[in-house]
Amino acid sequence: MRTGPRLLLAALVLAAAPLHAQLSPAQPNDNRAPAGELRDGVLRVSLRATRATWHPDGDSLPGVAVDAFAEAGEAPSMPGPLLRMPAGTELHLSIANTLPRDTLTFRLPPGLGGAADSVVVPPGEARELRARPRAGGNHAYHATTSRRITNASGFGWMLSGALIVDPPGAVPDDRVLVIQIATDSLVSAGFAVPEVSLFAINGRSWPHTERLDATAGDTLRWKVINASPDVHPMHLHGFYFQVDAVDGVPPVQRIGVPGRRAVTERIPGFTGMAMRWVPERAGNWLFHCHVPSHVIPHRPLGPVAAPAPEHAAGGHDAGGGMHANHAHTGMSGLVMGIHVRPRPGAAAAAEPAPVRRLRMVAVRDSAFPAGAPSMRFVVHEAGAAPREAGPGISPTLHLRRGEPVAITVVNQLAEPTAVHWHGIELESYFDGVPGFGGDGARVTPVVAPRDSFEARFTPPRAGTFIYHSHVDEPRQHRAGLLGALLVHDSLPADGARDLLFFLKPNRAGDRGPPLLEINGDTDPDTLVLRAGERYRLRFIGLQAGLPNATVTLTARGDSLLSMVQDSLLVEWRPVAKDGADLPDAERRPRPARQILSVGETYDFELVPDRPGPLRMEVRLPGFAGRLVVRVPIRVE
Repeated sequence: MRTGPRLLLAALVLAAAPLHAQLSPAQPNDNRAPAGELRDGVLRVSLRATRATWHPDGDSLPGVAVDAFAEAGEAPSMPGPLLRMPAGTELHLSIANTLPRDTLTFRLPPGLGGAADSVVVPPGEARELRARPRAGGNHAYHATTSRRITNASGFGWMLSGALIVDPPGAVPDDRVLVIQIATDSLVSAGFAVPEVSLFAINGRSWPHTERLDATAGDTLRWKVINASPDVHPMHLHGFYFQVDAVDGVPPVQRIGVPGRRAVTERIPGFTGMAMRWVPERAGNWLFHCHVPSHVIPHRPLGPVAAPAPEHAAGGHDAGGGMHANHAHTGMSGLVMGIHVRPRPGAAAAAEPAPVRRLRMVAVRDSAFPAGAPSMRFVVHEAGAAPREAGPGISPTLHLRRGEPVAITVVNQLAEPTAVHWHGIELESYFDGVPGFGGDGARVTPVVAPRDSFEARFTPPRAGTFIYHSHVDEPRQHRAGLLGALLVHDSLPADGARDLLFFLKPNRAGDRGPPLLEINGDTDPDTLVLRAGERYRLRFIGLQAGLPNATVTLTARGDSLLSMVQDSLLVEWRPVAKDGADLPDAERRPRPARQILSVGETYDFELVPDRPGPLRMEVRLPGFAGRLVVRVPIRVE
């Protein structure tokens, strides 16, 4: 009798259960205390690779067997022990491999200042690495094993941790947040079983991640370390943060210099970012990865009361289901919550009366199949005809800087929704995170079917922003509950020279190419520009699981070569990121290529110098890239 993959998986689970139960638990590591002993300019650390049980959802819920690092004589931790030292310190690192059958390959970040960046450690043996980092930096160390499948879960990529090098004389006053992912290796080994991916920050998955506390007006300094191979565009709700440093990111992938502002920052695998921000307003705020699959609930890890099928990850139903309590049952993974207290003695700011009122009505188009629905917002304003953008996309909102606005979200769907005003500086209650936003007894509600919610804010700056659903994001974003939010110094805006390119997932999903739409279209019409005119190109990325989408603009030559030869690209001038103007030093013309990650916006200035065709393309990574969508342009 042939044994199918699912039966084999069940057999592996049963066989591994007794061993799993006997493993030591991996403790969550808040990265406050560095490992090892620092004496006379030498940091000595002994690490041990071992098997452990990791509980990403808290100790009371089931866990999984993983490989983990432990400091010698200590319990294993997730992530691994924090390696932290001043620049110029000599690092003596001993790595012991206590995994019974697996060879370990341990890697330090390249260029740290050692004779070697990696070492191979056979089972039952130990090896040493030495390095002397001369400059400050925020890095990840990690290790891989030779195992493909040795147990039921086979979760990999968890042998990792943070390596922080502080500038000479620096006194650390920050928090270190380490991103990790664990992916079931049964899938990569060829078994046709569902993939299970777990995402954690400092060893826990939301809503079990640590709640951070602050007081309004505090300066918060974080070091965000991506100790995983995936890209994570990390987004802060309600505020800008300052990017003080990026480490390990190739120069071609960067924009801006230390000190620039952002609300979303793309962090490639095994790189780090130093950031700081000031929460000016009290309330509850989120910091999370903007790839939807990284923040939705994972499948149960053991015999617990599982949700009904329609409430499973990405599910929905008319009564609200998992999203009726969205913050706690509709999100998981790479999410941190920050509670900001009001500063003692500070008076609450008076809420200005709205000068302008809008209604955004969420509707579903009946002519589309359940597997590829079309949902969108229709915008109503007194004295004007309803504004629509067509199936699978919502219209652009044009607001004026400094003008108070009230926007009533009306839900005519058969499922709950909510709207997050991405990049807008506003009060927490109106930010759009149901079940978490607000403060105290005033908590942001989900917008239930046949209900409404009024959001109020005053845009403090002109720029390119986004509004989008914050409920069941993978499905509702694909369906079209998202749109551009453009804030202008004055209205009406000059639409002829102000051009928007909104990347979103194709409504049809994986049922057919291309993977993306631009402004709701998979095959955009030719755009006509005039030579010598100055244009502002606004790019918005909300393209689901494609965090490395690369936009190029070329005037001649082979478009494939344009991905690798800057001489074939036209030039544009970067002017803003996430709605914030770039420093003057970064507003110089450069070749027209930009990685646009999920939740990022970029503004560029373009002056076509001669008539002829231009070619704008969006590609995925790889040599020359895989074309996913193209916008033909003709310059007259």
